[in-house]
Amino acid sequence: MSTLKIPVRKFDAVIVGAGGAGLRAAIQLSESGLKTAVLSKVFPTRSHTVAAQGGVSASLGNSEEDHWHWHMYDTVKGSDWLGDQDAIEYMCRKAPEVVVELEHFGMPFDRTDEGKIYQRPFGGHMSNFGEKPVRRACAAADRTGHAMLHALYQRNVRANTQFFVEWMALDLIRDETGQVLGVIALEMETGEVVAFHAKATIFATGGAGRIFYSSTNAFINTGDGLGMAARAGIALEDMEFWQFHPTGVAGAGVLITEGVRGEGGILRNSDNERFMERYAPNAKDLASRDIVSRAMVTEINEGRGCGPNKDYVLLDITHLDPATIMKRLPGIREISIQFAGIDPIKAPIPVVPTCHYQMGGIPTNYRGEVVNQDGSVVKGFYAAGEVACASVHGANRLGTNSLLDLLVFGKSSGDSVVEAIKQNNVAHKDLPENFADLTMARLNRLETQTDGSSVNETRLELQRTMQKHCGVFRFKDMMVDGVAKILEVEKLVAKTEIKDKSKVWNTARVEALELDNLIEVAKATMISAEARKESRGAHVRDDAPDSEAFPNGRNDAEWHKHSLWHREGNKLSYKPVNMTPLSVETIALKTRSY
Repeated sequence: MSTLKIPVRKFDAVIVGAGGAGLRAAIQLSESGLKTAVLSKVFPTRSHTVAAQGGVSASLGNSEEDHWHWHMYDTVKGSDWLGDQDAIEYMCRKAPEVVVELEHFGMPFDRTDEGKIYQRPFGGHMSNFGEKPVRRACAAADRTGHAMLHALYQRNVRANTQFFVEWMALDLIRDETGQVLGVIALEMETGEVVAFHAKATIFATGGAGRIFYSSTNAFINTGDGLGMAARAGIALEDMEFWQFHPTGVAGAGVLITEGVRGEGGILRNSDNERFMERYAPNAKDLASRDIVSRAMVTEINEGRGCGPNKDYVLLDITHLDPATIMKRLPGIREISIQFAGIDPIKAPIPVVPTCHYQMGGIPTNYRGEVVNQDGSVVKGFYAAGEVACASVHGANRLGTNSLLDLLVFGKSSGDSVVEAIKQNNVAHKDLPENFADLTMARLNRLETQTDGSSVNETRLELQRTMQKHCGVFRFKDMMVDGVAKILEVEKLVAKTEIKDKSKVWNTARVEALELDNLIEVAKATMISAEARKESRGAHVRDDAPDSEAFPNGRNDAEWHKHSLWHREGNKLSYKPVNMTPLSVETIALKTRSY
């Protein structure tokens, strides 16, 4: 199909992704009267936000005193001082507003006896600038993301948002000035390719956890937004920072929410010892995720793991009242029975750290606008949620700040689009003549390639390489090897083919296109990680250990900066962390301990 024959559909705005961020942005656009298209690979309520369990953070103070400034401090500290303090202040100040707004959309939060939104403790959430744990996570049992998606989707139905379900965006359309004019997308059922021509494009495509072999992420989390942005010449920020959630079901990777520990769950080793007291004497099992994950891996590596292979630890809630488990953690009990064969009322759950969340992504400001290295805005392009890096999470995300990120920056990107289109009375710009050439070349290659590599085998090679060379602990030589290996995998990806062309079903084509995105994310991650010669947050290197000169292995003099990976030539550049909040004093650098 030539570019000239590709059908073009015009909208005021196109949103790619129908998880929490995409749906929240769509509400702002549709309710303001803009003609809005939302593209999603799956039905909106099946987006990966549905898997979020524990809660959404907001300093409502419903159970005890809390303050947005304390929340901001915890987020900056959790980020290991790599988060931008203007964006973090914006998010934490907006939190109570967006959570109450969500409640008014019909979100069925759990309630306190007084009828207020129920809040539970969570890792790294402290009162009075790190003094003691505080109840800040607003929860709907252990199905918070599920409840949120349904509330947001129903609000969009009311607002007449137009959904394109089972459509996969393939590439951004940019003109010679660099302005984004929409996306080229594939209808997954028919294979039809369509250009969505828009005045504004918002990416809310979620994360890319499927670059790792063991992940809590759904199979759809293939970094599509990141791949499209990289191919369009946009740098990716802080891609070395990946959070490994402490508690995935051993052998399955399915997530066990941090809310289990918030309700009183305890991690134990093979000696039945509550080992977190040794690593985080104050916060214990509710330390931040990177610290708990490393403590667990250390216990396993030092021979105190459980099971026949001593390769996991135990999450114990047998001391909790069964009625509490049934009320507050019903889904977790179900997951444990189904995936571990264990009823947590009677026995502890076997858990291991599992890849969970990307802190990096497409660089944005707190308005949701995509920005270049010099801070200038990429016209017509916005991003929100896990695909974006407003840098509120820095080197390590605090639990429940992900759902907050979706709400705050989904709304803020939507507001920015409404403002840009309505105030400036924006018209559609003409599409460049060759706007789909590269996309069509990729699609044609899949149909014509012979003697190429298998999509499935190549993806497995990519995932195993990332798991082995770029996991919870990172080793200098392993990462150097990892860079070489991932560049070899890239050569295989460049010649993948659909093996049986006579019976081809579009899932095979979609998986091949997803692999094109996964390899971009894997390269960005491995190259950025090998280059960062310090330990910070979730990125911990054996050659940057804890010392008096560099507490926790962090080297602020040389490495207190954001990385930017450029696809052209696999080059890295760096930009400063924004240490200037919007209205309060800077939260100064200090050693991070719990």
